[in-house]
Amino acid sequence: MNLNRFQEHSTLGFVDWSLRGIGQVVFQNNPLSGLIILAAIVYNSWIYGLILVVGVITGTATACILLADRSLIRNGLFGFNGALVGVALVAFTSEDFRRGSLPSAHMFIYLVFAAAMTSIVFSSISTLLAPYKVAALTMPFVLVGWLFLFAVLRFSSIEAGPLSKPVSPDQYELVTAYVLPTWYMGVGNAIGQIFFQDNWIAGYLILVGIAINSRISAFMALTGAVVAEIVAMAFGAPEGAIRDGLYGYNAALTGIALGGFFLVLTTRSFIYAVFGMIVSTWLWASVAIFLAPIGMPVLTSTFVVVTWAMLIGQYGFKSLIPIPPAEATTPEEGRSRHLSKT
Repeated sequence: MNLNRFQEHSTLGFVDWSLRGIGQVVFQNNPLSGLIILAAIVYNSWIYGLILVVGVITGTATACILLADRSLIRNGLFGFNGALVGVALVAFTSEDFRRGSLPSAHMFIYLVFAAAMTSIVFSSISTLLAPYKVAALTMPFVLVGWLFLFAVLRFSSIEAGPLSKPVSPDQYELVTAYVLPTWYMGVGNAIGQIFFQDNWIAGYLILVGIAINSRISAFMALTGAVVAEIVAMAFGAPEGAIRDGLYGYNAALTGIALGGFFLVLTTRSFIYAVFGMIVSTWLWASVAIFLAPIGMPVLTSTFVVVTWAMLIGQYGFKSLIPIPPAEATTPEEGRSRHLSKT
């Protein structure tokens, strides 16, 4: 199946770019992966699915209107931050975090502007990081998400909601024992929480969407979620936070990024990636406690900080083989290209 045949299509091209944008949240430049991930989210909540589509379309359309680099648009890179910020704004202002609530007219306009802003911030951060050959990742989403969530509290026309989802480990009971569901629900929820989906089945369906494009990426995402659970349990984290996947989603993203996508996958780079997963897990708790007094969620900030630090730092380590962002496709292709040169 030729998955690139619609990229230049006069009418279906934009659909292709938008689906790739959904996939790019988890580094999958594949419209089929994006479609499966969208279906997984709709399985949990059609409202989140709708908002995800609005966000990715807005981010992509903004880039088109501003005549951004066409190759970046075609590969979905201007859409994924918009998709995330739209879902985040709805998730953290809804009575029911798991299902979400249809946004009011004011909130709808608000999240459209937020999604559009992520495209501008993406371009800004990408320009700043270009000399270091490091991608912007989801930092545009994190910055815009925080700023727009803060501002919600100051506008009476936008219902802020109760922030029903706990955002810090100290909001959970510490005495609950770890049981079998803690494991399989926690891993699935960790993958789902990348898209704010508090549904472990949806999380495993998202993993299938990743595997459609790259089995290595799917394995690294799963490894990140499992490593995060092991670390969280070993250090006595609250069972509820582990089961909700809060310790694992940043580690899962870190695993994909460092486990073959931006570094050629070798034994050493795998260990390097696992190190990043562990640090991401600890850092989630640290940042969560720091932000708890102001009620702000961590989002994917720990994934970005750890991945940036380790990607910039890897240039000082001869055992690691970098893959520049412009050449990053799948771990399989990156490893194949490297082996063909040796």
